[in-house]
Amino acid sequence: MKYFLYLVTCTVSLVVLVSCESKQAKKPARPNILFIFSDDHATHALKAYGPKANNPELVDFIQTPNLDRIANEGVLFTNAFCTNSICGPSRAVILTGKHSHFNGMLNNDTTFNAAQQTFPKILQRSGYQTAWIGKWHLLSDPTGFDYWSVLTRGNGQGSYYNPIFTEAEGQQEETGYTATLITDRAIDFLENQTEEDKPFFLAYSHKTPHREWVPAPEEYDLYKDVDLPLPANFYDEYENRTSATREQEMEIAADMNERDLKLIYPDYMNEEQLTEFAAAYGPENEAFREANLAGKSLTEWKYQRYLKDYLRSVTSMDKEIGRVLDYLEESGLSENTIVIYSSDQGFYLGDHGWYDKRWMYEESLRMPLLIKWPGVTEAGERIDHLVQNLDFAQTILDMAESPIPADMQGRSLVPLLKNPEDVKSWREYIYYHYYAYPDWHIVRQHYGIRTDRYKLIHYYTIDEWEFFDLQNDPNEMNSQYEDPEYQELITSMKDQLQEARIHYGDTVNLQPTSKYHR
Repeated sequence: MKYFLYLVTCTVSLVVLVSCESKQAKKPARPNILFIFSDDHATHALKAYGPKANNPELVDFIQTPNLDRIANEGVLFTNAFCTNSICGPSRAVILTGKHSHFNGMLNNDTTFNAAQQTFPKILQRSGYQTAWIGKWHLLSDPTGFDYWSVLTRGNGQGSYYNPIFTEAEGQQEETGYTATLITDRAIDFLENQTEEDKPFFLAYSHKTPHREWVPAPEEYDLYKDVDLPLPANFYDEYENRTSATREQEMEIAADMNERDLKLIYPDYMNEEQLTEFAAAYGPENEAFREANLAGKSLTEWKYQRYLKDYLRSVTSMDKEIGRVLDYLEESGLSENTIVIYSSDQGFYLGDHGWYDKRWMYEESLRMPLLIKWPGVTEAGERIDHLVQNLDFAQTILDMAESPIPADMQGRSLVPLLKNPEDVKSWREYIYYHYYAYPDWHIVRQHYGIRTDRYKLIHYYTIDEWEFFDLQNDPNEMNSQYEDPEYQELITSMKDQLQEARIHYGDTVNLQPTSKYHR
């Protein structure tokens, strides 16, 4: 009997041992990838990024606990930048891993060539299930996705309430707050449409906080009895910089319209939604009209209305992102799901007296980038290397162990995520090019490079230059282009700019101008 028990015990032990060895020998499953994407989200409207130099008190008012949660559990990139600060082109850069002049999407009026190579198509071929849900804004139908459901009202911009979703099977008009409905679709995909034997890539893409910044009803009263702080350069007079800064049409004081300011209510709400909206905004609007404000009082009223709605809409989106993060935790998916959060570019929150984006100045150039990779990234780490949305395609393909085409122009961030201290060689500067002029907000075409401290910009159609020392002038108030102290450095950076343009194959105005060499 003792011998029999011993034999059984040994046999069971052997089976368990073989089973364990079999599991250990099996290659770990490739990670799922959740790419959370927003529109026009400034880093200084995300609490995890901390205070900004020209408005340090604003951070105390920001409510983004779920995005902060990704940062606290993962990695925050302090120096992530876009290549072209405008919605459609930024998305095209992310999909292709190529600058605008190569992917063909120079401005928002261009239709994205959906036949070209994109990273989701490569993921599909390498065994991933792919989906895009929410804002797309590239005018052509999505390709490279097993499932897609994208906003199409307003030429692809979508609406904050009662959106139209277009899918392969046709259009569906929904009733409700758009960020909530996008989230419902994302959770439905995770719950019911993912395949057990395939890892997934899901782009969960919000319209928020794009113009005209409409929050969910729960946030209508947020900041109601609060005065938000003004940026130190709110009353910028645009001295000591290019003439382009005085030509623009993006000033809160002069260029915001009544729809932006909720003096005219959204035209896509139903009667019930409008009643609730009017109850929140109507009394303030009536008081505003009675006050008959002028001058700085009027400008600062516009700023308060704008920024409160912008931050309210960010908080509304953050709550929806929290729902998805909670689902990952509750379902067990979080253990093998990489979570990435970013936006297509930054945005002006009264900095320089502006709203919108487009410029190579920091507020619109800089974009949020948070990554949580279970078992790889260290919680709460901050990475200061210069990275761009140009890098996203290669990074995601590298994470998925998929082939990376040689013609992509970025760099995989995986080495930085695994051990940034071991990365001995990284880019010294990033390259930027904005094309859309004349267009909304009248921002001149320009290109330039940014290092960890300095920035050189060329407005090539008017042949004007700017140079900033970001350590001494973080708010970019004074171009030092004519300062004798910087001339040797400026000449060196002009050479770097020319090298970058040749390296990336950007041939627009490639020949040196009269001001190229002194």
